[in-house]
Amino acid sequence: MGRLVLRLVITAAALLIAVAAVDGVDLVGVAPGEFPSTQTLINLLIVAVIFGLVNAIVRPILKGMTCAITFFTLGLFIFVINALMLLLTSFIAQQFDIGFTVDGFVPALLGSVVVTVVSVVLSIFVPDKDD
Repeated sequence: MGRLVLRLVITAAALLIAVAAVDGVDLVGVAPGEFPSTQTLINLLIVAVIFGLVNAIVRPILKGMTCAITFFTLGLFIFVINALMLLLTSFIAQQFDIGFTVDGFVPALLGSVVVTVVSVVLSIFVPDKDD
């Protein structure tokens, strides 16, 4: 259970950095140079849960359906899938009036790269179960 919460916090941190770094990826209540309010942090955690569920449920289906395209593009199509997952997360968050928006494919692509890189870097500090 603690590992799941830690993964959630890592995802939320990665999303917060994407919001700060990429124009077009926005979360209501996040202002440059200011620490987000408690409600904004709660919304960020909700977005992280939505993003995690989308990646756990929809992403494997898309990867399976597009494995030939991914193969022929030498894996680069995964970036498109990751961008689509961020766009889907934005769409679902808007349905619940959370305030997380992605303004198009290019911001989604850049945001997904930022989220991936930050998640990988932060995951280095998370010990494996075997440790």
